[in-house]
Amino acid sequence: MPTVLISGPFRFYFFSDEGNEPAHIHVKTQDRTAKFWLNPVSLAAN
Repeated sequence: MPTVLISGPFRFYFFSDEGNEPAHIHVKTQDRTAKFWLNPVSLAAN
């Protein structure tokens, strides 16, 4: 899973193949994760 950005405690990454899901990014801190759709930007899961 390639990391796009590390900013403070947040790591932004994606998986190379997640099927037919719309474009999104995963965000992880030490013990929490979230997924955001990119167009339009919105929270998909946390």
